[in-house]
Amino acid sequence: MRINSHDLKELKILQYYRIIRRSICAQFDIKQADLEILIYLDGLGHFDRQTFIEGQYTYSWDQTRWDRLRTNGWVSEFRKRNKNQKYTIYQTSTKTRLMIMRMYRIMLGEEDIPQTIRSPFYKRESYSDKVNAKAIDLMNKDKER
Repeated sequence: MRINSHDLKELKILQYYRIIRRSICAQFDIKQADLEILIYLDGLGHFDRQTFIEGQYTYSWDQTRWDRLRTNGWVSEFRKRNKNQKYTIYQTSTKTRLMIMRMYRIMLGEEDIPQTIRSPFYKRESYSDKVNAKAIDLMNKDKER
């Protein structure tokens, strides 16, 4: 079954996207552009380095992004380069897939953003932390999302 724009509007899937993206980035200590490129790559399944380079054209330039995503375990090797293969094939790691699935569950209202002491916005030290915590409170209270 194909989802159309009316179905997405009824789901209100993008209503809280900004605060969900911020909380996921803070919780997993990842940049917002990195999260979005990982969502793109996860949709592809398997990819090579050139596909990664082509996929990041719409994001801010970050020369160390590829190395950072690989070193921190967000991208893993699927198949190494050998004499028969010209290039290495990569895939998003299990860690990445679990993070993205959690983001989807929060967007669909199946799960709330945690508001515990370990939450990055719980301390409410800065003004932006207070604003984000308030937005998370309002989102968690909205049971129609």
